[in-house]
Amino acid sequence: MEEISRKLKLKEKIGYSVGDTASNLFFQTFILFLTFFYTDVFGISAAAIATIFLVGRIFDAVNDPIMGLIADRTNTRLGKFRPYLLYAAVPFGIFGFLMFITPDLSTSGKVIYAFITYNLMMIMYTVINVPYSALMGVITPSPEERTIVSSFRFVAAFVGQFIVSVCILWMVKVFGKGNDAIGWQWAMGILAILAVVLFWTTFATTKERVRPLSEKRNPLKQDLIDLSKNNAWLLIGTATIFQLIYIVIRNGSIVYYFKYFVQDQQILFMGKTFGFSYGGLTSTFLLVGTIVTIIGSILTNRLSKIIGKARCYWGCLGIAAIATALFYILRPQDLILMFILQLIVSFAVGPVSVLQWAMYTDCADYSEWKTGRRATGLIMSASLFALKLGIALGGTILAWLLAAYGFVPNVAQTETGLLGIKMVMSIYPAIAGLIGIGFMFFYPLTNKKLGEIEEDLILRRKEAGLD
Repeated sequence: MEEISRKLKLKEKIGYSVGDTASNLFFQTFILFLTFFYTDVFGISAAAIATIFLVGRIFDAVNDPIMGLIADRTNTRLGKFRPYLLYAAVPFGIFGFLMFITPDLSTSGKVIYAFITYNLMMIMYTVINVPYSALMGVITPSPEERTIVSSFRFVAAFVGQFIVSVCILWMVKVFGKGNDAIGWQWAMGILAILAVVLFWTTFATTKERVRPLSEKRNPLKQDLIDLSKNNAWLLIGTATIFQLIYIVIRNGSIVYYFKYFVQDQQILFMGKTFGFSYGGLTSTFLLVGTIVTIIGSILTNRLSKIIGKARCYWGCLGIAAIATALFYILRPQDLILMFILQLIVSFAVGPVSVLQWAMYTDCADYSEWKTGRRATGLIMSASLFALKLGIALGGTILAWLLAAYGFVPNVAQTETGLLGIKMVMSIYPAIAGLIGIGFMFFYPLTNKKLGEIEEDLILRRKEAGLD
């Protein structure tokens, strides 16, 4: 294969990447604000939220692999994966919006409504994001080029995070005019429309290029056997679960941390006193983190070339976990230290998120190299399931811990409640991050090994007349 055909134009890299902006308009909202929305706006107990998140995983345990198998077996004039970006975008936006409607229901009715809308959205998230993730594995055969695409993708993802971090609470305040329920509906309606447009942009600007060595449909049983024997995927998939538990517990606790622990602050600077609301501090904290995370993601390709993807992944996750644990010793007035630690955590998280998806596509190459069969959709759907399992477990654990420490929304917290909020901002997520690191010590796909796999697969495709 000629080098020029392995490289992507800037337009396609950007076009592909904005699909992750679309996903993250909701994904980051779920991580940062969904638990808070359910407890402090919709009025559901933390214990009930934990149950919603946990039971919902039963659906994902079925629909994620099924979606991967369906995507792998899709053959249309538009490709295997791109059609889903075109047709699933609108339902994705609609169900995401419905999650943030607050109908006047009984306590049990609210729980049922939240359960139904949450799971409908998770199904649509699977329907559109499994093909979207798999698409990165077939737009170029080059692992190095995919790492670059992954960097573009996660810069775009963090643009989505930036929008959520900076604009959500502001939009809720502006559109709600004191009524947070109305504010959330307007804010999420706007984000839903933007997400649909961005997914359609990805569809229009990308092309599928990598064809499997065999056009024969793999037997379902064989696909699952191949996945179970893919040790590289098993390691990064398990690490992803703990990585997301870390991220969800830590990021989901931020708004609680500032509302109930830090609270509104009066800061003396150059003889003048400045007042900062907890909402303003929260948005600024998230904004600073997002900017630095984007910088970290941009530098990912350079770092991974030097030390390898796996070492870069677990090294950065380790730095983030240690810096997170240090929040435990901070006092409410230690704002400067909070923001310094936020800079460290956020910079380190950038490469972790980028490399996670780049390594999944490497696992698809690794599986094809070992077996002669390619199941990109199944591998990416299983990877998305690992990600969503981590999100669900993180949200469940966060809600359980808040309930265990006696958290009650919209009132001054007890000493025990404040301790719980400090712990979910520091020690508990750090433990999850450190566990994730352990699995990546054994990840087998070094840069040298990936180069060998790439060249061998290129040769096989030439011999099979697929190139």
